[in-house]
Amino acid sequence: MSTSSYILQTPRLGLRGWRDSDLAPMAAINADPSVMEFFPSTQTEAQTLDFIHRMEVELAEKNFCYFAVDRLETGEMIGFIGLHLQTFEAAFTPCIDIGWRLHPSAWGQGFATEGARACLDYAFTQLKLEQVVSMAPLLNERSIHVMGKLGMHKVGTFLHPGLKANPVLEECALYEIGKPRG
Repeated sequence: MSTSSYILQTPRLGLRGWRDSDLAPMAAINADPSVMEFFPSTQTEAQTLDFIHRMEVELAEKNFCYFAVDRLETGEMIGFIGLHLQTFEAAFTPCIDIGWRLHPSAWGQGFATEGARACLDYAFTQLKLEQVVSMAPLLNERSIHVMGKLGMHKVGTFLHPGLKANPVLEECALYEIGKPRG
Protein backbone atom coordinates (compact mmCIF):
# COMPACT_ATOMS: atom_id res chain seq x y z
CA MET A 1 0.00 0.00 0.00
CA SER A 2 1.26 3.46 -0.85
CA THR A 3 2.32 5.47 2.18
CA SER A 4 0.53 8.47 0.64
CA SER A 5 -2.81 6.82 1.49
CA TYR A 6 -2.12 7.10 5.21
CA ILE A 7 -3.64 9.93 7.21
CA LEU A 8 -0.92 9.51 9.83
CA GLN A 9 2.33 7.60 9.69
CA THR A 10 4.87 6.65 12.34
CA PRO A 11 8.12 4.77 11.82
CA ARG A 12 6.27 1.45 12.09
CA LEU A 13 2.57 2.19 11.55
CA GLY A 14 0.22 3.62 8.97
CA LEU A 15 -3.12 4.96 10.22
CA ARG A 16 -5.87 5.34 7.66
CA GLY A 17 -9.54 5.29 6.88
CA TRP A 18 -11.38 2.00 6.66
CA ARG A 19 -11.65 -0.32 3.62
CA ASP A 20 -13.96 -3.24 2.84
CA SER A 21 -10.99 -5.60 3.24
CA ASP A 22 -10.66 -4.55 6.91
CA LEU A 23 -13.87 -6.33 7.94
CA ALA A 24 -12.42 -9.84 8.25
CA PRO A 25 -9.28 -8.93 10.25
CA MET A 26 -11.16 -6.49 12.52
CA ALA A 27 -13.98 -8.99 13.07
CA ALA A 28 -11.38 -11.59 14.10
CA ILE A 29 -9.86 -9.11 16.56
CA ASN A 30 -13.30 -8.26 17.98
CA ALA A 31 -14.15 -11.97 18.32
CA ASP A 32 -10.99 -12.74 20.32
CA PRO A 33 -11.83 -13.19 24.03
CA SER A 34 -8.35 -12.01 25.09
CA VAL A 35 -8.75 -8.74 23.16
CA MET A 36 -12.26 -8.19 24.53
CA GLU A 37 -11.39 -9.19 28.12
CA PHE A 38 -12.39 -5.77 29.48
CA PHE A 39 -15.60 -5.44 27.43
CA PRO A 40 -18.97 -7.02 28.20
CA SER A 41 -18.60 -9.51 25.34
CA THR A 42 -16.88 -10.24 22.06
CA GLN A 43 -18.40 -8.71 18.94
CA THR A 44 -19.92 -10.34 15.87
CA GLU A 45 -19.02 -9.59 12.28
CA ALA A 46 -22.26 -7.59 11.94
CA GLN A 47 -21.32 -5.47 14.99
CA THR A 48 -17.86 -4.94 13.53
CA LEU A 49 -19.34 -3.85 10.20
CA ASP A 50 -21.57 -1.37 12.05
CA PHE A 51 -18.50 -0.04 13.91
CA ILE A 52 -16.56 0.38 10.63
CA HIS A 53 -19.49 2.26 9.07
CA ARG A 54 -19.71 4.58 12.09
CA MET A 55 -15.97 5.26 11.83
CA GLU A 56 -16.27 6.05 8.11
CA VAL A 57 -19.01 8.59 8.85
CA GLU A 58 -17.04 10.13 11.71
CA LEU A 59 -13.94 10.46 9.54
CA ALA A 60 -15.94 12.12 6.74
CA GLU A 61 -17.66 14.53 9.14
CA LYS A 62 -14.92 15.29 11.66
CA ASN A 63 -11.57 14.37 10.01
CA PHE A 64 -10.88 11.82 12.75
CA CYS A 65 -12.04 8.41 13.93
CA TYR A 66 -10.59 5.24 15.37
CA PHE A 67 -8.27 4.74 12.36
CA ALA A 68 -7.49 1.37 10.84
CA VAL A 69 -3.81 0.58 11.54
CA ASP A 70 -1.36 -1.21 9.25
CA ARG A 71 2.00 -2.49 10.36
CA LEU A 72 4.23 -0.92 7.68
CA GLU A 73 6.82 -3.71 7.72
CA THR A 74 4.27 -6.37 6.73
CA GLY A 75 1.26 -4.41 5.46
CA GLU A 76 -0.89 -6.35 7.95
CA MET A 77 -3.94 -4.58 9.36
CA ILE A 78 -3.50 -4.99 13.13
CA GLY A 79 -6.51 -3.13 14.58
CA PHE A 80 -7.35 0.48 15.33
CA ILE A 81 -5.88 3.51 17.08
CA GLY A 82 -7.47 6.91 16.99
CA LEU A 83 -9.87 9.54 18.19
CA HIS A 84 -13.62 9.25 18.72
CA LEU A 85 -16.39 11.57 19.87
CA GLN A 86 -17.93 10.13 23.05
CA THR A 87 -21.47 11.25 23.85
CA PHE A 88 -22.65 8.79 26.51
CA GLU A 89 -24.10 10.38 29.65
CA ALA A 90 -21.29 11.52 31.96
CA ALA A 91 -20.10 14.74 33.61
CA PHE A 92 -17.20 15.04 31.11
CA THR A 93 -19.07 14.28 27.85
CA PRO A 94 -19.25 15.12 25.06
CA CYS A 95 -15.50 14.69 24.69
CA ILE A 96 -12.87 13.42 22.29
CA ASP A 97 -11.48 10.08 23.41
CA ILE A 98 -8.27 8.42 22.28
CA GLY A 99 -8.39 4.65 22.11
CA TRP A 100 -6.85 1.53 20.62
CA ARG A 101 -7.63 -2.13 20.00
CA LEU A 102 -4.91 -4.32 18.53
CA HIS A 103 -4.45 -7.95 17.57
CA PRO A 104 -2.63 -9.89 20.33
CA SER A 105 0.33 -10.44 17.98
CA ALA A 106 0.87 -6.66 18.14
CA TRP A 107 0.81 -6.41 21.94
CA GLY A 108 3.88 -5.56 23.98
CA GLN A 109 5.73 -3.84 21.13
CA GLY A 110 4.81 -0.23 21.82
CA PHE A 111 2.44 0.05 18.84
CA ALA A 112 -0.49 1.47 20.89
CA THR A 113 1.75 4.14 22.39
CA GLU A 114 3.43 4.96 19.06
CA GLY A 115 0.15 5.28 17.18
CA ALA A 116 -1.58 7.16 19.98
CA ARG A 117 1.26 9.71 20.16
CA ALA A 118 0.76 10.42 16.45
CA CYS A 119 -2.98 10.80 17.06
CA LEU A 120 -2.41 13.23 19.93
CA ASP A 121 -0.09 15.31 17.76
CA TYR A 122 -2.75 15.29 15.02
CA ALA A 123 -5.45 16.24 17.56
CA PHE A 124 -3.56 19.25 18.85
CA THR A 125 -1.75 20.52 15.73
CA GLN A 126 -4.17 19.71 12.89
CA LEU A 127 -7.58 19.48 14.57
CA LYS A 128 -6.73 22.26 17.07
CA LEU A 129 -8.37 20.38 19.95
CA GLU A 130 -7.74 21.70 23.46
CA GLN A 131 -8.11 18.39 25.32
CA VAL A 132 -8.28 14.63 24.72
CA VAL A 133 -9.39 12.02 27.24
CA SER A 134 -8.97 8.28 27.55
CA MET A 135 -10.84 5.80 29.67
CA ALA A 136 -10.72 2.13 30.58
CA PRO A 137 -12.11 -0.17 33.24
CA LEU A 138 -9.84 -0.12 36.30
CA LEU A 139 -9.00 -3.77 35.62
CA ASN A 140 -7.45 -2.87 32.25
CA GLU A 141 -3.98 -2.14 33.56
CA ARG A 142 -2.34 -2.44 30.11
CA SER A 143 -4.39 0.39 28.61
CA ILE A 144 -4.02 2.52 31.75
CA HIS A 145 -0.24 2.01 31.49
CA VAL A 146 -0.33 3.31 27.88
CA MET A 147 -2.26 6.38 29.04
CA GLY A 148 0.53 7.14 31.49
CA LYS A 149 3.21 6.62 28.83
CA LEU A 150 1.38 9.16 26.67
CA GLY A 151 1.75 11.78 29.40
CA MET A 152 -1.94 11.71 30.24
CA HIS A 153 -2.95 12.53 33.82
CA LYS A 154 -5.53 10.68 35.88
CA VAL A 155 -8.58 12.82 36.53
CA GLY A 156 -10.34 10.19 38.61
CA THR A 157 -12.77 7.35 38.19
CA PHE A 158 -16.37 7.17 37.05
CA LEU A 159 -19.11 4.59 36.64
CA HIS A 160 -19.56 4.01 32.90
CA PRO A 161 -23.30 4.03 32.09
CA GLY A 162 -22.76 1.52 29.29
CA LEU A 163 -21.30 -1.00 31.72
CA LYS A 164 -23.98 -0.96 34.46
CA ALA A 165 -24.82 -4.61 33.76
CA ASN A 166 -21.15 -5.52 34.31
CA PRO A 167 -20.26 -4.34 37.83
CA VAL A 168 -16.73 -5.72 37.58
CA LEU A 169 -16.05 -3.44 34.56
CA GLU A 170 -18.28 -0.49 35.44
CA GLU A 171 -15.72 1.57 37.38
CA CYS A 172 -13.40 3.19 34.87
CA ALA A 173 -10.30 5.35 35.07
CA LEU A 174 -10.49 8.69 33.28
CA TYR A 175 -7.28 10.29 32.00
CA GLU A 176 -6.79 13.54 30.10
CA ILE A 177 -4.15 15.53 28.32
CA GLY A 178 -4.32 19.14 27.19
CA LYS A 179 -2.87 20.93 24.22
CA PRO A 180 0.86 21.57 24.82
CA ARG A 181 1.59 25.18 25.71
CA GLY A 182 4.10 27.30 23.83
